[in-house]
Amino acid sequence: MTIRIALDAMGGDRAPGSPIEGAVIALEQHPQCAFTLVGQPDVIQGELARLGVGVDRFVIHPASEVVGMAEKPSVALRTKKDSSMRVGANLVKSGEANAFVSSGNTGALMATARYVLKTLPGVDRPAIVAVMPSITGQTLMLDVGANVDCTADHLCQFALMGRIYATAVLGIRKPRIGLLNIGEEEIKGNEVVKEAAERLRQSGGEGFIGNVEASDIFTGGVDVVVCDGFVGNVALKSTEGMARMLTHFLKEAFSGSIWTKLGYLAAKPALTVFRSRVDPRKYNGAILLGLNGIVVKSHGSADPYAFSRAIAVAVGLAANRVNDKIRRDIAASAAPVRE
Repeated sequence: MTIRIALDAMGGDRAPGSPIEGAVIALEQHPQCAFTLVGQPDVIQGELARLGVGVDRFVIHPASEVVGMAEKPSVALRTKKDSSMRVGANLVKSGEANAFVSSGNTGALMATARYVLKTLPGVDRPAIVAVMPSITGQTLMLDVGANVDCTADHLCQFALMGRIYATAVLGIRKPRIGLLNIGEEEIKGNEVVKEAAERLRQSGGEGFIGNVEASDIFTGGVDVVVCDGFVGNVALKSTEGMARMLTHFLKEAFSGSIWTKLGYLAAKPALTVFRSRVDPRKYNGAILLGLNGIVVKSHGSADPYAFSRAIAVAVGLAANRVNDKIRRDIAASAAPVRE
């Protein structure tokens, strides 16, 4: 079955190079895919020519406007109805694409996608989902930025959607789900988290293991970490900063003298393995889960390889029909959401 992915060729710090070159890489890894490049045709054609890629491998869908990285989401939504972001979301809505991937402005992408696609029946708020590396593999975390304030109902729905994604796409048969908190004890945390935990326990929330701490994200003791978007985004950005700091320290340590440089040569095979395991590009591709259509947000500064990984996330969502499973399980849970 062919999976058609619409790509925002104009969004992000490295557009149009990274999206288009990322699509070329993804074609080698996912030959079942077809791509629609959304944006200004002359710019896209120029980039294809620079890369030496035949235009016959892609469909170009015109969009005359571009949403800036610093642009206010409300302004982009109201004034740029022919932006590459808006057009890409419309392609998913019309069924002309199975998924949409963009490196553009996160707030504008969420606002646009939610306006165009709406949420799945029974889902009040979509969540941004990130996959993080852990000692035993990877950990799913949601929300990491879409919803600063959440109710207990929202957190319970995030837990359900996270479990479905972990099972269907990551292949975790019985994912362990935890609520991110300042301690494992039931008495810890604010009232929203306490209420969510109680509801998950009372409803027999499948796989729920209770409260977890931020360190558990990386130690392999939990598969799905649930939190509001404020806490999740702080945790995510802290992790990115820590990774950059460790990389800086390693480079500094191995460049001090001739002896440390020789030490680097001896340690290079181990460092290569280490770099591969923690390479943030491998985990690029945040999912806007809960929308009535598949939308994946690539990091704004993603290079071609990183962008290809975001495409792989979209392919996994489409191939495993994750939205259909969320729709079915939300309906089965029949849990109303209160604002």
